[in-house]
Order: sequence, then C-alpha cells, then structure tokens
Amino acid sequence: MFSYRHAFHAGNHADVLKHLTLIATLKHLMHKDAGIQFVDTHAGAGLYRLDGDYAEKSGEAAEGILKVLNLKGPAALTDYLEMVASFNAKGSHKIYPGSPFIIHKLLRHEARDRLKLFELHPTDHKSLAGNIQQLEAGRTVSVTRADGFESLKALLPPPVSSSGSRRTCVLIDPSYEIKNDYYRVIDCIQDSLKRFATGTYIVWYPIVPRPEAHDLPRKLKGLCSQAKKPWLHATLAIGRKTGGNDAGLSASGMFIVNPPFTLKPLLNEALPAVEEALARGPGRGWVVESGG
Repeated sequence: MFSYRHAFHAGNHADVLKHLTLIATLKHLMHKDAGIQFVDTHAGAGLYRLDGDYAEKSGEAAEGILKVLNLKGPAALTDYLEMVASFNAKGSHKIYPGSPFIIHKLLRHEARDRLKLFELHPTDHKSLAGNIQQLEAGRTVSVTRADGFESLKALLPPPVSSSGSRRTCVLIDPSYEIKNDYYRVIDCIQDSLKRFATGTYIVWYPIVPRPEAHDLPRKLKGLCSQAKKPWLHATLAIGRKTGGNDAGLSASGMFIVNPPFTLKPLLNEALPAVEEALARGPGRGWVVESGG
C-alpha cells in the first residue's frame, strides 16, 4: 500500500503540467482579496532534491523540468519556471518544490489564506512535517497524517474568512497505485460538489492503458454536467521513446472543476512550447478542452 514515493518522479513531465496549471489557477483566484482555504489531499514530502538518490535513480526530471528551464515567452510557463527558480540558487537546479511548497509560496498573509496538507505515507508525512516546520508558518499551514479523501469532508464547506466569504481550492493527486483511487476521486468530487458547489477542484491523473484512467475524465465531465458547473480538461503527452525501454509514464491530465476563465487561454499558449521541448517520439501532443 505504501510503495509509491513521489521522490522518484519529482520534476517529471507530469509535474510540469500539474504545477504549471496549479500556479495559473491559484494566481487568478488570488486576484480577489478574500481569503482562501487551500487543501492538498495527497501532499507527498513537499520538497525534493533532484540530485538525490531517488531522483537520480529514475532520471525523470531530465525528461521534464530540466528540458524546459530555458524556455521563454508564455506567461503561465514563465510563472512556473520563476517559481521553481525561487527555490534554487542562481544557476542551480537541485531543488524541486512539490505542490505544498508552491501553494505556500503564493499564500497571502494579509488575506489570511490557509493551507491544509494531508499525507498518509509514513515516511513522506515525516519528511513533509519536517520540511514545513522549517518555514515557521505557524497556524497558516497544518500537516496531518490522514486519508486526504476522507479528511476533505470535514473541511467543506470552508469556514467563513475574516472578510466574510467562503472560498476553497482543493488539489487531488493520489498516486493511482491501486485502481480504487480512480473511483475514490470520482466519489470525492461528487461529494465535494454537494458540500460546497462553488469550490475550485483540481484533479491530476496519469494517462495509462487502464479503463479506469480512460473513464475518469468522462465521468468527471458527467458530474459537472449534473451539477451545472464549468470544467476544463488538459492533457500532455510527450510520446513514446523510439528504441530502448519505454515502460514509464508518457502522458497525464488535469481536470479542473470551476476553473478560472483565464486558464484555458494561458494553457493554450503555454502547452505548445512545453510539448515541443519535452517531445520524445510517436504519440506526442496536448489538448485543452472545456465545457459547462
């Protein structure tokens, strides 16, 4: 149950898509002054070394962040690369921030934003707690070893902020190590929309040859249609290697419920450059679609 470690995959092409999309979404939400409750249901260790044993063993960052470092132009891509650079000394690429540290970096003290982190893996939870403790964030950030799917229920609807509003943004990105995770994501979104229909819910998923992975975005679109909520679905495929071992993940997707209206044009501008930089063979491509 606890074999998956994101440290092996930190900074890969899926992280590029996930975190580029996450930052673009959060920056738009923060245009309003009202505070936001952020929730990361599967937080991982929060911070990763690209020169560590795990990352060097997999080499996945070389097929991801390290290939896009010098790209310029699209706003969403620039924001993402500036975020990663902010965790490294100039000219260095040793540290990769996970979602918890990216969200924390964007938190607004004056708005009293809050971040709730959940991680069930015992080793990753210990690393996450230690990494967050160094931030001395106080009550702004909480770290809990618990099932993020179940823990989210108690946080919806979110508490009223100091400005009198209720706002929340949830990132859901389990490992999908077991196929039950696909069903739990669907149940989680369905339940969350009943508890707090106006929240922004961000789902990452791997695109793999499993019926559960194929069905996930279709079922999420159905839930949004039933709840009459807008959605956005973005995918990025870097293609298959020609020759050699190609057993690793080559594509992933992001599904956002109640996305910012600015997100689609930002991704349409950024993903062509990202795909061009990361492409490695047949099957490459990107798609951004929306509805609701």
